[in-house]
Amino acid sequence: MGRRRTRERETGEWLQMLRRMIAAGGRRVADADEVELGVLLGMRHDLDNAIAEAVKGQRRRGVSWAYIASASGTTRQAAQMRWGRKVDA
Repeated sequence: MGRRRTRERETGEWLQMLRRMIAAGGRRVADADEVELGVLLGMRHDLDNAIAEAVKGQRRRGVSWAYIASASGTTRQAAQMRWGRKVDA
C-alpha cells in the first residue's frame, strides 16, 4: 500500500504542476500572437482526450461509474453518457 500512496501523491503533485503551467501559458499567450492562441485553444481537444483515456483506465481497473461521476462532479448516468460509449465500446 505504501507504493500506491506514493504514486497518488506524485500524480497529484504532477497534476498541480501541470495546472500551474497551463495558467502560465494563458498569461504568456495574452501577450502573444493569434497563432499561439490557436495552439492554446487546440489543447482543449488534447485535454478531453486525456480525460477519456483516464476514464478508460479507471474502468479497466474496475472503478465504478458512480465513483467516476463523483470525481467529475456529475451523475453516474451523465458520466456514462459522456464517456461510456467511447470507453466501453
